[in-house]
Amino acid sequence: MKRTWTSEELLEHFTLLPDELTAIGNKSGATRLGFAVLLKCLQYEGRFPRSRQEVAPEVVRFLATQVGVDATLFAQYAWEGRTIETHRAQIRELAKIREFRRADEEALLDWLVTSILAHEQHPERLGELIRAECRTRAIEAPDDIAALVEVGLAAYEAQIYTVIVARLTPEVQERLDALLVAQPVPQGEEEEALPLSLLRLDPGPVGVESALSEIAKLRSLRAIGLPPDLFAGYTPRLVECLRRRIAAESPSHIREHPQAIRMTLLAALVYQRTQEVTDALVTLLIQIVHRMGKRAERRVEAAYLNDLKRVAGKTRILYRIADAALEHPDEPVRDVVFPVANEQTLRDLVAEYKAQGGAYRQQVQEVMRSSYRNHYRQILPALLEVLDFRSNNTAYQPVIQALAVVREYVSSGLVWYPLESSPPLDGVVPSSWEDIVTEQDSAGEVRVNRLTYELSVLQTLRERVRTKEVWVAGAAHFRNPDDDLPRDFEQHRATYYADLNQPLSADEFITSLKTQMTSALASLERFMRTKPKDVAIGTKRGKGWITLSPLPAQPEPKHLPRLKTEILRRWGVVGLLDILKEAAMLTGCLDCFQSTGSREALEHELLHKRLLLCLYGMGTNMGLKRMAGVDPRITAEDLRYTRRRYLHKEHLRAAIAQVVNALLHARLGAIWGETTSTCASDSKKFQAVDQNLLTQWHARYRGPGVLVYWHVERRSVCIYSQLKSCTSSEVAAMLEGVLRHCTDMTIKRQMTDSHGQSEIGFAFSHLLGFRLLPRLKPMHSQRLAVVEEGAAELYPHLEEVLGKPINWEVIRRQYDMMIKYATALKIGTADADALLQRFTCSNLQHPTYQGLCELGRAIKTIFLCEYLSSQRLRQEIQEALNVIEQWNSVNGFIFSGRGGELLSNRPEDQEVAVLCLHLNQVSLALVNTLMLQDVLAEEHWKDAMKPEDWRGLTPLFYQHINPYGRFTLDLTQRIPLSLTKIA
Repeated sequence: MKRTWTSEELLEHFTLLPDELTAIGNKSGATRLGFAVLLKCLQYEGRFPRSRQEVAPEVVRFLATQVGVDATLFAQYAWEGRTIETHRAQIRELAKIREFRRADEEALLDWLVTSILAHEQHPERLGELIRAECRTRAIEAPDDIAALVEVGLAAYEAQIYTVIVARLTPEVQERLDALLVAQPVPQGEEEEALPLSLLRLDPGPVGVESALSEIAKLRSLRAIGLPPDLFAGYTPRLVECLRRRIAAESPSHIREHPQAIRMTLLAALVYQRTQEVTDALVTLLIQIVHRMGKRAERRVEAAYLNDLKRVAGKTRILYRIADAALEHPDEPVRDVVFPVANEQTLRDLVAEYKAQGGAYRQQVQEVMRSSYRNHYRQILPALLEVLDFRSNNTAYQPVIQALAVVREYVSSGLVWYPLESSPPLDGVVPSSWEDIVTEQDSAGEVRVNRLTYELSVLQTLRERVRTKEVWVAGAAHFRNPDDDLPRDFEQHRATYYADLNQPLSADEFITSLKTQMTSALASLERFMRTKPKDVAIGTKRGKGWITLSPLPAQPEPKHLPRLKTEILRRWGVVGLLDILKEAAMLTGCLDCFQSTGSREALEHELLHKRLLLCLYGMGTNMGLKRMAGVDPRITAEDLRYTRRRYLHKEHLRAAIAQVVNALLHARLGAIWGETTSTCASDSKKFQAVDQNLLTQWHARYRGPGVLVYWHVERRSVCIYSQLKSCTSSEVAAMLEGVLRHCTDMTIKRQMTDSHGQSEIGFAFSHLLGFRLLPRLKPMHSQRLAVVEEGAAELYPHLEEVLGKPINWEVIRRQYDMMIKYATALKIGTADADALLQRFTCSNLQHPTYQGLCELGRAIKTIFLCEYLSSQRLRQEIQEALNVIEQWNSVNGFIFSGRGGELLSNRPEDQEVAVLCLHLNQVSLALVNTLMLQDVLAEEHWKDAMKPEDWRGLTPLFYQHINPYGRFTLDLTQRIPLSLTKIA
């Protein structure tokens, strides 16, 4: 039983009902309290506690109050003997359950192996399922559920090995074993790497060389000949667990496994690597096509800029116009600009630019065509050979047909396609390319230029693959979009609607929304009638314009510096490694790190020391080698072994959640306030090496890097983190964090900046049951939707910023599909990034996208009305985002090694490093929280706190922290060198 309980949890789980009080009867003293404790523990955990130490003191006190007995008498309750046995029998009769028997254990094991373990392998979750099943069967849960889970997992694992090896032919097994054998090389030449090592390599930077390498890798993987349905019936998470086990082992250790285990593990690796390499190839295709266009634009723009510099007078005219405009920004153009550059000169410049517009586009296309023909086209034949593009949408079948034509003539050497080939143009060739794709031959026939057509097909293919209207067979991220949705939605529609707390009727859903919109708009109209000083709605530059005054500055906390100085005085300078160690000892989070192997041989204390050094070395970016000298028994190779075997993102997320939960439960409400359901999210760019597909150039912050997206609650506790590329959707990251954080916190309000919101984000947040509260920029361009035509007359003070009415019919038609997509997000059949790819501006015709946009407009209007009329809400959002900025500032203090740059090219290593940083930082927040509470427990410190001090109180400070480790200086010790002194 957990040790810390909230008042709500105690009321929900340990309140005695009238019939239960009747069953307690006239028992008195320790017997009365003991009976009540046994009864409620059985109801909550499904079994009786094995000792009084298992029961949390808070639970005992809560029950003692209800039965009118002093809680200290619980220590006198006899835990052995006739009395407790009689009580257990009476409680079983009252609860209508019986004792757990040997036959029940066998039945539960069979139920686990046949019905549960194919979908769930997490030990804690399995324990919960076993307790629920015991309640269903009206039996006590076993005392040692963990042992039962362990036996069940072992039996299921043995069954997997038997099933998988039976699905592999002898030839396939031979080819799998060949991965562990180096190819013979002539004498004197360097020995080549094992095939297995080559297949494990991640792709390099975007370019032809990386694409050709991945194509060769994919061919090798497919040549092994795994059956497509090899892992049918098993979840991707299970296959990942099998693959992770072999990924941590050397080839020599893999060879030592029994054949069934060796074949299954190798097959899992090959199976997942095939999907990953396919995804990598599609990503390379998308980025190569994008790179061709961007590089062509830069080359043409550079040429135009040089040409502009050569034309006399243009630069001078531009300077004079700019100078005059800045000197007189509020005066008419005719009075300011025309005196320095007459009207005819400006007309001539506009005409010249327009004349060059078409030429500019044509030059970009010519540069792209030249680049494609001379360099990039070499990957096309092999790419079309190994990638199988498909589409479920008839509207995009022309793209599939075009690919078939390109594939047929890719090696023909023809200038034009034969007339009989009839390559499709509509829906394939962008309108801007039509003029150069088609040409006339000497006979006057309209022909399709083969190279230009290929390039235009690739551009269209890129857009359709990104929105998943075209998908790739054998891929994981770019798979069939129908697989992203729950397959049993039709059979369990009512259950899924209830899970989202949404009505089955679309009309009921729409009526509720209309009521909320009408009320919000009416409330804002009344507010604007008061002519508030901080909000103005009017017109500017002929358009509706919303103006918000800056929020007033809040008083600076005056007492917090003294508080931090007192902490430094009491505890001195504390090492960050000691902070991590203390958090681990307080929470037991190191138990979350389980070996990927079948057994563990390391001593418990030695393993924990290695884990702490790995977590510290990676979380500070100092590296594992620098940690090796802390203990003479631990080498750098030991730490690398521990990293491979134990440190994986699932384990790290579980450890982070354990520390976060401990912090949330340890916080005192009198100091920090009650735990809320409000969270804020934002991203931070980390510099990273760019020889991989994840690292990208960041347009805003400049330079190559990756984004880390944080979810931080209002008192500076980060509950979730994600590693993303610089161009990935922050809206998807926001949704993913809300749904997957796995802590005890329930998020009902999510605050973010402008990049973390969109109309699609507003729609999904409403369907998933939480409020999206962004800080909107630019504010002046926001628009309010109205409920129906003619409703604008009701809001004269909002007239300038009212937009078109909501199309409720689209929402009504797409309501069921919107619920289906929201369900997919919630239950995790697809990650948010993959699913939201379908709903982008390049896929405007998607009917569900249109429905989500209309729903998003309605929800955004409701939010905007409150945002404009409530300065308190704006202040709250600003404060929440300031907390994230503070979290980001501490990142640089902890992740200080090697310039704070992620130096690994493997995205997996980058993600592990970020999660280690997250664990170190949340450990700092935990220990600082306890230090602050110890100081503020003294009345004179607490009384000195002012409202602004309570508002600014945060556990994210580090004046008393040493992140670099300890240094020893011994002048008697020398480095053994041939010289002892140089004159």
